[in-house]
Amino acid sequence: MIPEQTTIWHNPRCSKSRQTLALLQENGIQPAVRLYLKDAPSEAEIVAVRNALGVTADEMMRRGEAVFKELALGTATEAEQIAAMVAHPILIERPIVVHEGRAAIGRPPEAVLGIF
Repeated sequence: MIPEQTTIWHNPRCSKSRQTLALLQENGIQPAVRLYLKDAPSEAEIVAVRNALGVTADEMMRRGEAVFKELALGTATEAEQIAAMVAHPILIERPIVVHEGRAAIGRPPEAVLGIF
């Protein structure tokens, strides 16, 4: 489920996401840009990326989002958190860069360079 090419789950309104994309491009990496808020990842894609990140679903979520609190996701199960990210992709931490089966969250943006 993880693409072979380098992909960034990108939100152009997010400064960290823009900085990460620019950093990749400055390093000669032209990733496929997935606007994940418009092209939401499937459950299988979220699970694959979570596994590539080596984190729990909770650790790849934006805990400050209103929907996180509304759905009480802090006490939800892993499966419930993944389902929430499918239904509400705004909950997915950004940006996430995926490269050859490895993934990193661009916080800080330089963190993604470690997967290359």
